[in-house]
Amino acid sequence: MESGKRASMREGPLAALFRKTEEVQENIARAEGAATEPQAPQASAPVPPPQAAVPAPAPAAPAPIPGQQELAPAPATPAARAQAGARGDYPHPSLGAVPAEPQALPVPEPAPLPVAEPFAAADPYARQPATQAPHTVAPDVTPPPAPIQHDPYARDRGSAWGSAQPVGQPVIRVVGVGGAGVNAVNRMVEAEVEGVEFIAVNTDVQSLQQSTADITLHIGPQITRGLGAGSNPELGRASAMEEYDKVKALLKGSDMVFIAAGAGGGTGTGAAPVVARIAREIGALTVGIVTKPFGFEGNRRMKAADMGVEALGDEVDTLIVVPNNRLLDVLDKKISMVDAFRVADDVLRQGVQGISDLVTLPGLINLDFADVRTIMSEAGNALLGIGMGDGEDRALEAAQQAVSSPLLETSMEGARKILLSITAGRDLSLWEVNEAAKAVAEAAHPEANIIFGAMVDEKLEDQVWVTVVATGFGDTPGRPAARRPIEEPRGEPRVERRTASGRTGEFRAVDTRRPGRSSGGLGVGELDVPEFIPRG
Repeated sequence: MESGKRASMREGPLAALFRKTEEVQENIARAEGAATEPQAPQASAPVPPPQAAVPAPAPAAPAPIPGQQELAPAPATPAARAQAGARGDYPHPSLGAVPAEPQALPVPEPAPLPVAEPFAAADPYARQPATQAPHTVAPDVTPPPAPIQHDPYARDRGSAWGSAQPVGQPVIRVVGVGGAGVNAVNRMVEAEVEGVEFIAVNTDVQSLQQSTADITLHIGPQITRGLGAGSNPELGRASAMEEYDKVKALLKGSDMVFIAAGAGGGTGTGAAPVVARIAREIGALTVGIVTKPFGFEGNRRMKAADMGVEALGDEVDTLIVVPNNRLLDVLDKKISMVDAFRVADDVLRQGVQGISDLVTLPGLINLDFADVRTIMSEAGNALLGIGMGDGEDRALEAAQQAVSSPLLETSMEGARKILLSITAGRDLSLWEVNEAAKAVAEAAHPEANIIFGAMVDEKLEDQVWVTVVATGFGDTPGRPAARRPIEEPRGEPRVERRTASGRTGEFRAVDTRRPGRSSGGLGVGELDVPEFIPRG
């Protein structure tokens, strides 16, 4: 023990008590010694009478110690001390005083330890005790969620574990590449296209931040630093090659892949063919649907678009091209520029939805995915027409619009593969189906392979929609027939009708004696091959 600590102990209250006890014992010892000491003989003298003994002053009681019981006085004589020792009140003569009735000092009870609520350590979803840190599971060992059987026709937003399509349903993914492709994907999400998973791919981070797709992928971070390709197709291609493995991982397991893009820009023109090549490598039916620029966007952009379309056509099974210039002939002259580009984006949405609905929606006469693959596998360029009719001859009117739309610069005449889908309410009659099928068959090659499907949509009260995908043109499979001039109008009456969106539009009467030929010419035969008519 250190010297400082020892000094403090000598100066404590316990040391004072021991000093008082030693003084008392010394006084008692001197008194006993004086009583037993022999007296020297003295001369006889008169003996005084005995006097009463004067009691010695009692020693001062020691100062009380805080927290100690009150002490009984020590016995004055040895006999009394012996009796006290026999009773247990005075066990040892070295102690000055002991408690008359010894009592144990109170011992504080220890505070109870907190008891944790029992929980299953292996269960990451068990409620955790309040006194412990939350239980977490390492991300690399988190088990994937169990597959949930749900409505096969409900919209599937997808997940990080891939598409959750039920067994028997094809896995269809739409990849929007570049700015126009991402905008088209946003339109599809807004329209709630069913049974499809959406992926947005771009070099522009700002565009991806505004995307509503299920999955977004930034390509070329080391090349473009998230600022876009700057209308340079080579940068777009290099950016896609940089993320080749990531794109392949996202598309793995797909049965059908749509690639939506706008030709003429940097990312859409350069990256779309790379994505298409990856999709075909994994064995998916690959369909490209792209728009070509408006004329006012310049010749340089148009030339880049032509090169991009040619490169994309070499990598896909089927290619659908939508020249935006044709929209100028069917849009109102007062339409704003924002709305015009919105219509161009919606054209891509209509093309994807028109095909995906054939295999994802229930039908009276079902079209399965194998039927779609038969028509579109290695088909090359394709024509996609969608028409709507109402009234007495609604089915025939819809079919004629689909095969001879003002947006189609070439007819479906000579097509050897036709995918035909008719959608209407429950009031659709067999006679109407026959009229629509005859109009399409007359526009195709006499020996064309026509696969037909009919679907019921409760929302369609007095409307019939006809969707036609035509491939296999001419002697060369997969390539459309040569462009032909569109006949100029010859005074046909103009018919006013209301479209599906409620807008009033004007359509020229169609000469049914010459199926596949538009009775209303637009005088734009020098433009590129049109591939699509939007709904309404």
